[in-house]
Amino acid sequence: MNIRNKTYRKEVKTEVSLLMKIGLPVIAAQLLQMSMSFVDTVMAGRLSPEDLAAVAVGSSILMPFVVLCLGCMMAVTPIVAQHIGGRDLALIGKSARQVLWLSLILAIPSFFILRNLDGAFALIGVTDDIIPIASGYLKAISWGIFPAYAYGALRYFSEGLSVTRPAMFVALIGTLVNIPANYILMFGKLGMPQLGAVGTGYASAIVFTIMFIGMLWFTYGFKPYKRFEIFKGFRLPEKKYLKELLSIGVPIGISSTMEVTMFAVVSLLVSTISTLAIAGHQVAINFAAMMFMIPFGLSVAISARVGNSIGRKRPDEARFRGFVGVGVSCCIMAFTALFILLFPKTIVSIYTNDPAVTEIAVQLLFMAAIFQLSDGLQVSGFGALRGLKDTKIPMYVNLVAYWLLGIPIAYYLGFIAGFGAPGLWGGLIAGLTVAGILHNLRFYKRTKEMGA
Repeated sequence: MNIRNKTYRKEVKTEVSLLMKIGLPVIAAQLLQMSMSFVDTVMAGRLSPEDLAAVAVGSSILMPFVVLCLGCMMAVTPIVAQHIGGRDLALIGKSARQVLWLSLILAIPSFFILRNLDGAFALIGVTDDIIPIASGYLKAISWGIFPAYAYGALRYFSEGLSVTRPAMFVALIGTLVNIPANYILMFGKLGMPQLGAVGTGYASAIVFTIMFIGMLWFTYGFKPYKRFEIFKGFRLPEKKYLKELLSIGVPIGISSTMEVTMFAVVSLLVSTISTLAIAGHQVAINFAAMMFMIPFGLSVAISARVGNSIGRKRPDEARFRGFVGVGVSCCIMAFTALFILLFPKTIVSIYTNDPAVTEIAVQLLFMAAIFQLSDGLQVSGFGALRGLKDTKIPMYVNLVAYWLLGIPIAYYLGFIAGFGAPGLWGGLIAGLTVAGILHNLRFYKRTKEMGA
């Protein structure tokens, strides 16, 4: 029994080490990409309130498109992970080519929609002075949609092979380019016209292009990838493989979009309470979003590890890897919850010194501490299911958890029960908790059905 326990502990330790090796670069890449959005917002704020509002409105409209389409392409990660586990090298190269075609197919409608949203702005009640700037911002950033999606395709392909460091370095380069590009185009430096918030859109398009070139250069030149013959000759899109990508990826994209929109709806509901409430909410939600990058990065590693085991036809190993990943994710999020509970005022002081905003933000950070475990549980459980290529039922779970439970509970607690902003956050906790429990129960059930 002693020997068995020691062996098991050693296996767990090895798996944790591999998870962190794969997951940490993903976490870093996500945080770097978040920092670009932060820099855009801060620099737009230096221009005028109208420019800042235009970037905020434009970004809120852009985000669902990007989340949905990039989510669709995330299907390539478990597909490639299973192929590498089964040693199907020819199919790995084919997956890379087909996901690049998918990125182009998805980018074309995104490009045209983002360039023709003036009527939508008026419909949702955006003020007249902001519409031209927000529209110009979206038209400018639309030029970056093609490289942004193609970058995502190559990144998710590499993540399926557990190669995650290149995307981190590419994101670092993008972050370093973003600041001077913003400065030159927004403020009209080096002989360029002063474009204001529209310049932010063009700067982002330039950054996306550089990131795609960097990821393409790595994928083309990385010697271990040569055996996959990714770029050997020109190949047309193949219906069979595109159908597989979409059947797995569309539910991922919809699931991710439902989660993002749940948070967006709660933000809109908070904005109806007071200016102070939305300011405090923005502080708390921004910090919570940064903490979320930790379990999200680990979920990518979990998908790759589980998918690799399934490809080798080892469902027992897949279950072990999945639940070790979920355990690690929850342990880390327990630590972040403790950190939030111990140092809420210190966290808020990074964002604001206003006493009234601080009071609200501290209250909401306590709510954020509660859902740290739920957030870790749901995203890592969903990551494990992605490794099984099981995405349709989880999509319905997210629909129920976020839209049929989370948002109604948020509305009830916030307005009918009268708890205000903390009550609205109670809905977030409910939705994330239900999703977390159900995703993990499904992963247990599915691996048991496979013979684990």
